[in-house]
Amino acid sequence: MWSRKELKDNAKKIVHKNYWTAIVVCFLIALFTGEFGTSIIGVWQSEDSMDPNYIVHKEEKNDEQKTREAKLILSEENIKQTVNETQIKAFEAVEANLNSVTKSQKYIFKIWDAINLFELNETKQGILLCIGAVISFAFTILIADPLIVGGKKYFLEARKGSNTKINVIGKVFKKENWFNVAIIMFLRNIYNALWYLTIIGGVIKTYEYRMIPYILAENPKIKRKEAFELSKQMMKKNKWKTFILDVSFFGWYFLSVLTFGILGILYVNPYNAATIAELYCELKQKNGELS
Repeated sequence: MWSRKELKDNAKKIVHKNYWTAIVVCFLIALFTGEFGTSIIGVWQSEDSMDPNYIVHKEEKNDEQKTREAKLILSEENIKQTVNETQIKAFEAVEANLNSVTKSQKYIFKIWDAINLFELNETKQGILLCIGAVISFAFTILIADPLIVGGKKYFLEARKGSNTKINVIGKVFKKENWFNVAIIMFLRNIYNALWYLTIIGGVIKTYEYRMIPYILAENPKIKRKEAFELSKQMMKKNKWKTFILDVSFFGWYFLSVLTFGILGILYVNPYNAATIAELYCELKQKNGELS
């Protein structure tokens, strides 16, 4: 039975042996995929995109546009007034959960932005945002998700010794691996998003699918059904312990926020990534799979 202390102690040793390359890998993944929370805002994960009208705000609007926008804002305020404080907090909790799942899916926010622009009769800008959503959708599937798997591959390789090369990430992008990894990761994200509509189910399934990127990192040609089944087996009776493991990093995340993400980049992100890689190897050994 694995313990948090053992996993973290091993992870610290791995980070120490591969410190600078581990930082670079985590920085690139944070930059291009939105992983590792708020340690860095990804190049395609602008905070402005959370605001449905952010593009409209950048242009001069005529009176008619201002009136329509004002009506939308007033409508939102009226809705807020019809619910009590508890209901608002519940809604915000649901919204936070959905955002946590879809934060790396910029195209989802672009679609939301486009819908609001169409409501404001900003058709041209709505169309442009839809095009942007398609581009973000392609970027997510073809670059971001495989890059996340590549990051897992790096930390699995880093367990074998020091000075692990960054280019191990590229193995995921080989022609014979790329498409399969992209499709399985895409399906994982879709399933997670759908399960999050039930809130509790989303949390459970997020942990059930937790090991899929690591399974793909070791076996990028694996079949979809087998990848999901292996992750399910590995996480059986380990979801709660893994949740507690995640919670144990909250103190580090708080310190990272206090240092404006610098501590996250220089230590917390590699430390966390190495720890979860250790967890995967421990669960894999226990299940006797992919050896």
